[in-house]
Amino acid sequence: MTLAQPPIRPEYDRPLPPFTADALTRPAPLLERLARQGWLRKSLILLLLAVIWEAAARWQDNDLLLPTFLATLAALLDGLASGELLERARLSLVVLAQGYIAGVVLAFLLTTLAVSTQLGRDLLSTLTAMFNPLPAIALLPLALLWFGLGPGSLIFVLIHSVLWPLALNTFAGFQGVPETLRMAGRNYGLRGLRYVFGILVPAALPAILSGLKIGWAFAWRTLIAAELVFGASSGRGGLGWYIFQNRNELYTDKVFAGLLLVIIIGLVIENVVFASIERLTVRRWGMAR
Repeated sequence: MTLAQPPIRPEYDRPLPPFTADALTRPAPLLERLARQGWLRKSLILLLLAVIWEAAARWQDNDLLLPTFLATLAALLDGLASGELLERARLSLVVLAQGYIAGVVLAFLLTTLAVSTQLGRDLLSTLTAMFNPLPAIALLPLALLWFGLGPGSLIFVLIHSVLWPLALNTFAGFQGVPETLRMAGRNYGLRGLRYVFGILVPAALPAILSGLKIGWAFAWRTLIAAELVFGASSGRGGLGWYIFQNRNELYTDKVFAGLLLVIIIGLVIENVVFASIERLTVRRWGMAR
């Protein structure tokens, strides 16, 4: 029995255009250059979503249920011009910064202990398994009992929302550091915090940045949800209280304006702050595309 032989593909030459120096300096077509701009692609997506929103609201034809995008934008501009929305956003961001920074510090302390001792690893795995699945907003009633009607309650739930995802991501990044780098650090006599910040943190920076972004997203949405309850209890608060108050007064355009500002702040933090950090670190060092 003879095996069938695959057909032989004939060879051929493909003529190439002659190389000239102009080929290196000739600009790419306009559409191709525009397609390379990430900010333009994202702007077109946002514009498309705004058009869909406007069309759906006009088709619904009920401003109480769904105001148009233009009406929401007008309410947003009025709130910013009067300073009310700016003050509400400032209150929210101040509390967010306090809880986020405290959660980051605690996460790094817990992770440093985990990479240094077996007891720390057991402590991290046990605590994350216990508290990571627990929604932060579920702790708000206890926080109100323990810390009262003040920023302490919000900071407590923010720390909970940031601590566990950041600790898990950071520890996973530390575990992925090549053994060669670990041996190099030990050969140079690095121990403790010098070993962590000199070897582990730079090598695990992509995972740490991912954890920081996840922690930020968890903290931001937890804060807005907590302010809906906390603001109703204390009579003051940030953007969450602004949304809750206008919902009670049936100012739906202002409710959507507050939600739109929440989204805008999230987009700015994600595409300006974290993107700049990535560009100056992991992308510059060739650790990510």
